[in-house]
Amino acid sequence: MRVPKVVRTYCRKCGTHTEHSVSIYKHGRRRSLAEGERRYRRKQEGYGSKRKPEQKRFAKVTKKIVLKLKCNKCGYMHHRRGIRLKKVDLVEVVR
Repeated sequence: MRVPKVVRTYCRKCGTHTEHSVSIYKHGRRRSLAEGERRYRRKQEGYGSKRKPEQKRFAKVTKKIVLKLKCNKCGYMHHRRGIRLKKVDLVEVVR
């Protein structure tokens, strides 16, 4: 799907519709010292069974793509809900 690099949408901080620059959200590295990660590692180790079942085959063909919108006026960032897409292209829209 072709997504425009600049979108005019509502900014919660400005309170009006402004131009937003669009990028694709990418999650950061997981923190190994976070409580949930420590709990997960502790449950995984040893001779017991795995904490979560291993997936035998892929359930989904695509990943959910989340768009990160940044207001060009005030710099406020928010995410647009993820939609399932195989491929995303950020394109320049000529008007």
